Amino acid sequence: MTDDSVLAGFDPFDVLDREAVRLDAFLSTLRNNEWDTLSRCRGWSTRHMLAHLTASEEWYRACLDGTVAAYLEEMAAQGGTDQDSINAIGVAKFVDRDPHEVLDQWRSSNFETRHEFRARGGGTVLIPSGEYPARWGAFHLAGELATHADDIHVPIADDEDELRWAWRVAYSRFALTEAKPDVSIEPTTNTHLRVHSPDTGVDFEVSEHDLMEGVMGRLGDSSGLSAEQLELLRHRWD
Repeated sequence: MTDDSVLAGFDPFDVLDREAVRLDAFLSTLRNNEWDTLSRCRGWSTRHMLAHLTASEEWYRACLDGTVAAYLEEMAAQGGTDQDSINAIGVAKFVDRDPHEVLDQWRSSNFETRHEFRARGGGTVLIPSGEYPARWGAFHLAGELATHADDIHVPIADDEDELRWAWRVAYSRFALTEAKPDVSIEPTTNTHLRVHSPDTGVDFEVSEHDLMEGVMGRLGDSSGLSAEQLELLRHRWD
């Protein structure tokens, strides 16, 4: 089993709650054409991002209810054969609706999701590969919400920035080594880490910021990293 000691000291359910509350507070202030502000995701506005967040709740519901196979079958019937196509189906379902109504739906669904993840505590949820620790699932969900909050430029309060940075760096290290067990990540300075993969021979230093962004697929050529390095960093929870 993956070593999760890097996550020690962080409560996944608390960080998940904080990210959800930040997103909700920001989205609740938006009016009219503010929903059409472009996000960091190519072709997606804030309206698209809210649609994606709302559709994703159906996936988390399936993980909690143990209905992952049925969910994937339903998506496949609609042409959803991979994560990108499933995301597109979800966005199309909600993007043309009144964003305030969609926000209400996301808020309600997300509250239930967070409540049930917390209730599982040391228990499990279901993902395609089988039973999975609910604590780890909550960290993954928090990581998704944090990244999407950054995608739509949700401001970060000064009094939460340090803790948010710390758990996200720890989570990024965990998520990458979980997905790619051959990879090692060790701090070299207060702000940089060395990423090494014996299997591929790739070895490089990366900033904490670029580690976080790379794990969530938010780095490109402008980062100065090679395509091989970017691919090594990228992780998706499935």
